[in-house]
Amino acid sequence: MSDFFKTPAPGRRHGWGMNIFEAAREFVRTEARLVERRLFATVFEGADPAGVVDALRGYQNADGGFGHGLEPDKRCPDSTALDVETAFGVLLTAGARDDEMVRRACDWLQSVATPEGAVSLTSPVIEGYPRAEHVAEWTYVPGLNPTAGLVAQLYAMDFEHPWRDQAEAFCQAKLAEGFPEDAHAMHESTEFLAHTPDPDVAKVRDWLPKLSHYRADAADPSYGVTPLDFASTPDSFWRQLFDDNQINGHLDRLVADQQADGGWAITWEPPGTAATLEYRGILTVHALRTLKANGRLAV
Repeated sequence: MSDFFKTPAPGRRHGWGMNIFEAAREFVRTEARLVERRLFATVFEGADPAGVVDALRGYQNADGGFGHGLEPDKRCPDSTALDVETAFGVLLTAGARDDEMVRRACDWLQSVATPEGAVSLTSPVIEGYPRAEHVAEWTYVPGLNPTAGLVAQLYAMDFEHPWRDQAEAFCQAKLAEGFPEDAHAMHESTEFLAHTPDPDVAKVRDWLPKLSHYRADAADPSYGVTPLDFASTPDSFWRQLFDDNQINGHLDRLVADQQADGGWAITWEPPGTAATLEYRGILTVHALRTLKANGRLAV
């Protein structure tokens, strides 16, 4: 995947007297799509989480899954597990709950899962629509990414469903064979493991340096999954994997990477201008949440 990722332009301080939060708020209000604007309003301005649920409804299909580019790297209207995972993440971030919405999505996941319960990020239905270069055939393969992450989200929502139980058994069996070699799949796996009894923290710590696309060093400009992805808040279960210097270095880098327009840049090529702004809106809200949780943001 590395050939299509790029290094973002160095972060530049906004020049119109705004602080980090104010500049980012202006970017979200100006450039982000409705779902991120409503999520921002809920997280930072006390808006009713029901507004976030309402925004998500437009992305849910009749089959119960989510599509329509909710995850912006593919513009396919059909349901994909990647879009379902994105929807669940939005619900969790907003502190919103809609059991019928989640149940329908789980029914769809069950309908497309392997006999063992695994699902794939996408499927060949994306091929008739614009998509980022990296959203290719490898995303059609069922595996821990995204199955483990979806199961973890359902546990975080305390939502029971037959598919969750089946998929949980798949994840346990797969991880018993060994950890994945890619940092994205490992991130999904650690989210799952945090909901299991007595995860082997030392084993995970030893495995991290072996992962492809893992970026431990905040000074490294290349694309990668960072310690802040594994542990974005001080109370994250996996924060114990990292020392304060690592976390603070990545927080410093996150602050420095804010762009002149108030948003954060992406490090890959999306399928178009709209997708670029959509993903920048996602990353900007996420960056603000991370900075706030770690005491780096004056709101």
